[in-house]
Amino acid sequence: MKPDLHAEVNKNSAFLDRELSQLMFNRRVLAQAENKSIPLLERLRYLCIASSNLDEFFEVRVASLLAAGAADGSLAAHPALVATLSRISNECHLLVAHQYEILNNEVLPELAANGVHLVRHNERNEAQRAWVKEYFDNEVRPLLTPIGLDPAHPFPQVVNKSLNFIVSLTGKDAFGRGTAIAIVKAPRVLPRVIRLPDHLSKNGGISFCLLSSVIHAHISDLFAGREVIGYSQFRVTRDSDLWVDEDEVKNLRQALKGELLGRQFGASVRLEVAMNCPPELSQFLLDQFGLHQSRLYAVNGPVNLVRLNEIMDHVDNPALRFTPFFPGFAQKPGSQDIFSALRKNDILLHHPFQSFQTVIDFIRSAALDPAVVAIKQTIYRTGMNSDLMEALIVAARAGKEVTVIVELKARFDEEANINWADKLEQAGAQVVYGVVGLKTHAKVALVIRREEGKLRYYAHLGTGNYHPTTTKFYTDFGLLTCHAGLAQEVNEVFIHLTSLTKPHRLNHLWLAPFALQNEIIKAIRNEARIARAGRPGRIIVKINALVDESVIRALYAASKDGVKIDLIVRGACTLKPGVPGLSENIKVRSIIGRFLEHSRIYYFRNDLAHDTYLASADWMSRNLFRRIEVAFPILDKALKRRVLAEGLNPYLKDNMNAWELEPDGHYQRRKARGKQTSFSAQQHLMETLGTPNAHLGE
Repeated sequence: MKPDLHAEVNKNSAFLDRELSQLMFNRRVLAQAENKSIPLLERLRYLCIASSNLDEFFEVRVASLLAAGAADGSLAAHPALVATLSRISNECHLLVAHQYEILNNEVLPELAANGVHLVRHNERNEAQRAWVKEYFDNEVRPLLTPIGLDPAHPFPQVVNKSLNFIVSLTGKDAFGRGTAIAIVKAPRVLPRVIRLPDHLSKNGGISFCLLSSVIHAHISDLFAGREVIGYSQFRVTRDSDLWVDEDEVKNLRQALKGELLGRQFGASVRLEVAMNCPPELSQFLLDQFGLHQSRLYAVNGPVNLVRLNEIMDHVDNPALRFTPFFPGFAQKPGSQDIFSALRKNDILLHHPFQSFQTVIDFIRSAALDPAVVAIKQTIYRTGMNSDLMEALIVAARAGKEVTVIVELKARFDEEANINWADKLEQAGAQVVYGVVGLKTHAKVALVIRREEGKLRYYAHLGTGNYHPTTTKFYTDFGLLTCHAGLAQEVNEVFIHLTSLTKPHRLNHLWLAPFALQNEIIKAIRNEARIARAGRPGRIIVKINALVDESVIRALYAASKDGVKIDLIVRGACTLKPGVPGLSENIKVRSIIGRFLEHSRIYYFRNDLAHDTYLASADWMSRNLFRRIEVAFPILDKALKRRVLAEGLNPYLKDNMNAWELEPDGHYQRRKARGKQTSFSAQQHLMETLGTPNAHLGE
């Protein structure tokens, strides 16, 4: 199914539609769920990822568009915005229908053929129905609180993305009144996927049922003396962006704590119901949530596909999963002192193919080393459990100067970051929250060590977060260095963030929002100048998103001057490649594989200087102007060659997981042709950088 939406948008524009481009990324993720060469449980996981991505798209992008329309009155006053929302709605409805087609026609039947059964009510045998009835009576019903709607029982508050049921009733209630509609909230403490006892599963397989199916099967039991004539599960998605007036609040952390409670009840943006929901009930819900009919999604299955992730926790069948991967080590644990190693050479880390443990060891060693006098680190995402944060707490308690820049407004990680900020302060660390109005998205850490009577700086700079879990699934680069120029400039960035003074001139680092966009455009224009002089101009960039129009215009101009440009853009890309007279020298591809591509690499040939930068920033206006971001150069020639050999060249060669962007905004899957050998960049890196010995892995 190839939608023609892009062909209708911006026919005469130099840019593709951002929202549709972002939704095209979800189509590429869904293609993984259809790929029969991928193990079945992993295909189910891709379905869940696509559903989660779409949730966030509504919570953030659609919510922001609706809020923009509401800010000046009504949407009707913004015809362009109405047209954008209409295009989004059309594409999202197609995407959702496709998700459930894959689930019902491919993934679930094939899982059943492999002994993993998701059993609906009408598919259960008598023994299974009896067990489900007992489970409902003992575990579910005691926790349910049906609410019959009347003036004393108004429509209840419904939490963002929670499972609920609407029920239509006949007859009169116990007080002789004709209350016709009831709402039942599914308790959040109950599992959404329930495993049946093994003896009830046929042929030695595993059987599951959904909580929604259990409640559906016995919903009549909740309304004695009344007849249930219609019902449906439903879920509402709400605006989940947090907002505080940072110019007004005195304590950002306390203000955000209050906002977190309200996030669950933000403005409604989408309603999901079961496909067989009676029209009068879906309309009743739309009216309650103030939603237009276009934001109704009637689905053929559970309203929350993300919950199916829970199946994977119960199925222990290696044949249905990716083969386990064990990362290699840039420096084997305990092989030598990390600071001694860095005085000899910089260390380049390529996650998840190489272990993140080296970074943990770096901070942990600094926390325990009596020669270390100070540690500074930025935190954007780190998770609820973190060895890195624990090491910083140890260092602070040991009396070292520990400074942590915690980004409290890292979307969906606010609560974890607030908790760590509390713990760090209690341990004696200096905690600050970056710069008002800007998110601190840079990934940098600094260790200051006293050596031979002088202070020496050691730094870690990365493209990804200090999150021990995501480092196993996201591709990212990190650099450990004691290069005096680089490390001292990292310290300047920390001084800038804590003191709010203007940073000194930086000779190595490109810092947003001050210089990053200018430096990127300057480097692009330099390649154009070289090409105009008759020498080869070459740019290769790997990022997650490309939507900044100034940067795109610079790339177009460089293309016209003859610069050969390859862009590896995982997600949204509004640049039109391959357009004669505009971008014929630009190619764009997206890689969707086992790991989430997350590294940001900027390469400029620059007359064989091979300028190579790693960065925390994508090429989006928010990264370049509304965040603190750092791009840092790879100065060591051998490490430059590694970045090219691992981070760029394999991805340009990939013909298994690569999708190529066409000028109209559609993507075509790249496949091996003729006698070409099939090649996957991620598989190649797993084989060359990983360790074959499981006992050496994490």
